[in-house]
Amino acid sequence: MNFVEEIKWRGMLHSIMPGTEEQLQKEMTTAYLGIDPTADSLHIGHLCGVMMLRHFQHCGHKPLALIGGATGMIGDPSGKSAERNLLDEATLRRNEEAIKKQLSHFLDFTGEAPNKAEMVNNYDWMKGFSFLDFAREIGKHITVNYMMAKESVQKRLNGEASDGLSFTEFTYQLLQGYDFMHLYETKNCKLQLGGSDQWGNITTGTELIRRKLGGSAFALTCPLITKADGGKFGKTESGNVWLDRRYTSPYKFYQFWLNVSDDDAEKYIKIFTSLTREEIESLVEEHKTAPHLRILQKRLAQEVTIMVHSKGDYDMAVEASSILFGGSTSETLRRLDDDTLLSVFDGVPRFDIALSENLGLKFVDILTEKASVFESKGEMRKLVQNGGFFINKEKVANADIVFDETNLLNGKYILLQKGKKNYFLLTAK
Repeated sequence: MNFVEEIKWRGMLHSIMPGTEEQLQKEMTTAYLGIDPTADSLHIGHLCGVMMLRHFQHCGHKPLALIGGATGMIGDPSGKSAERNLLDEATLRRNEEAIKKQLSHFLDFTGEAPNKAEMVNNYDWMKGFSFLDFAREIGKHITVNYMMAKESVQKRLNGEASDGLSFTEFTYQLLQGYDFMHLYETKNCKLQLGGSDQWGNITTGTELIRRKLGGSAFALTCPLITKADGGKFGKTESGNVWLDRRYTSPYKFYQFWLNVSDDDAEKYIKIFTSLTREEIESLVEEHKTAPHLRILQKRLAQEVTIMVHSKGDYDMAVEASSILFGGSTSETLRRLDDDTLLSVFDGVPRFDIALSENLGLKFVDILTEKASVFESKGEMRKLVQNGGFFINKEKVANADIVFDETNLLNGKYILLQKGKKNYFLLTAK
């Protein structure tokens, strides 16, 4: 497979340095992508770059994931309007381990294949590099004029909301350039991949390699992903969509992809899955014949959720979705784990009740006196009589039903439903 052709039809190619495609066709090539380690999880904003590495490996080349331990201690001015928080080494190491675990879902780090993936951390080769040595060995090869001309530097210097650019951040492109040179010398790495906002930093590396070593290195970037309406990709009302279930549950992760627009689904399924061109073209045509079935969104959500989490998490997310939007049963509800259950009903009114005090009491008393689900007992009795009240997705036929432990989901929750759309969650403690 031709890597450049592969990412081109997927809409993942923004800029490419002349000679890059010829280099990739000539031999198995090593490329690296830098990953910011300022959190202990990747979010979906990282995924385009990670998928580039995945496609790169599938095309027979060798991917390096570079954790920016040293550069993470400084901060990259590209695309930023302010300096970032700086991390200590213990935090960086913890984040590095977490990120490698997530990357192993996308890249093959094991086995004996010559193109198996590797992870490196630039802190390992920068921590012993003194400022004087760096200034003498690296700084003299790149002029201030060259560095000042970079778009990322100019934006920070001239931006209205900016407080300027610290010397620390100004040196970032030199550090990233040295990373490229170090990997060129130690790993025979001839290509750097990144987002389009990294072009200036990447080309500083190719220039450093040319001036100091007389070698040829290459650059290739992907576009920054946006939504069809121009909004920022990967952001929700609650913030980033993370790959770690502690921050974004598999259910919410699945729902994010399921709810993208038709235009975005057609774009994202090329970028964020490994489906072939033929499979995707077939899905697009099928979707156009019946857009209301959301065929593209469902397949996109399936592929990405299984890749990031697991088939079991995907199955549970689909079942959980049916609770709100389909004809699910009490049996389906009881299969959900705590995190998924709470994710599905995030935002619905919740009440805490004391388990020992309420066992054996009638629900009509509990739901009017202990938890204000109903304004009066008469309101509940009327709704029960009309067949519109459910406990754990089971229709209640008798308003005098008594609360016992068989009503509890996972030993502590009770789901109440008034009519079709009004849900309440009781937690018995």
